Amino acid sequence: MLNFRKTLSFCFLLWLLLPDLTVEVKAGQAATSYPQTAAGQEQAAQGEIVTYGMVPIYGRDVKDGTYSVEVESSSSMFRIIQAELTVSEGKMEALLTLSGTGYLMLFPGTGTEAARSSEESYLGYEENDQGKYVYRFPVEALNKALPCAAFSKRKEKWYDRNILFDASSLPKEALLFQLPDYELIEKALKAWEKNASQENPTASSGTQIETSASTENSQVPPTPILIDQEDGEYSIEASLSGGSGKSGILSPTLLIVREGRAYARLQWSSPNYDYMIVGNEKYLNLAQEGGNSLFEIPILLMDEEMSVIADTTAMGTPHEVSYRLIFYSDSIGSKGQMPQEAAKRVVIMALIIIVGGGILNHIWKKKNPS
Repeated sequence: MLNFRKTLSFCFLLWLLLPDLTVEVKAGQAATSYPQTAAGQEQAAQGEIVTYGMVPIYGRDVKDGTYSVEVESSSSMFRIIQAELTVSEGKMEALLTLSGTGYLMLFPGTGTEAARSSEESYLGYEENDQGKYVYRFPVEALNKALPCAAFSKRKEKWYDRNILFDASSLPKEALLFQLPDYELIEKALKAWEKNASQENPTASSGTQIETSASTENSQVPPTPILIDQEDGEYSIEASLSGGSGKSGILSPTLLIVREGRAYARLQWSSPNYDYMIVGNEKYLNLAQEGGNSLFEIPILLMDEEMSVIADTTAMGTPHEVSYRLIFYSDSIGSKGQMPQEAAKRVVIMALIIIVGGGILNHIWKKKNPS
């Protein structure tokens, strides 16, 4: 009977550790071929990164040297936190440091082009001192949207991104000419559009007024961000700032992927919140009476501050408080990593051991009567 109990204890510990071991093996595996390209509905929404009036700036227009440069990305799922541009004899390349570690390779082109190319053309990464992934990327031009396909380590698919190296972030002496004032160009364009609408109120102005009115009166629900995860439930690290600092949220929290879009099930450290507002939509408390406030809200941004409002009744009179949430894309893991899920596993396994041990002990006694 003693050996049986030792075996059960070993199985119990192995079962608790199994999810984490599975994740480690999967993360360490490298794909041997990379033909897959993410379908359109899997691609995260692409933002506009080129300012009106921008013209490409090539290496011949930049002095040789190494410079820190800011890089805009069309996707919040692909954020570049540091970039170092090197210019030599008219050619440019950059060391790009990403915010997360979810991409195994980059390719200077589209996902379709990457899938058709040889592995020798893929750009691998090196880890820096902080464990971040750094890639060496060829730069065709500054102030131009450059296609950059990223291969998802988890999904094993290519995702289309666009990046822009902002020439205005370079030191003034690095450029061989003075950049245009893009803010002034944009203001002039808006002034021209305004004058044109005043000169032709029937066509332009009437249309603009109608559009403006319909925008003000419409209440379009906020659209959750697209995420390169299969539909299901995961865990994700989140942080909260704002308010008095007395209340917080449980982290990691539950990430729900539904039709390719991301939602969060947030549990507060207080039972005193009765609703939250994200965008222009109100979300009611889902918790049972007496439990800490619980809300399911759409995730609009990853790795960036997302403004929300929460209404609290803690001080007697209900009032709305502004908060800022950040969801960290590189922390996405299995649902089992959440503390409450781990606790459930412990309870379930303990019950299995108790019940199973009792049954086996009864059988053993019947076969070996004293």
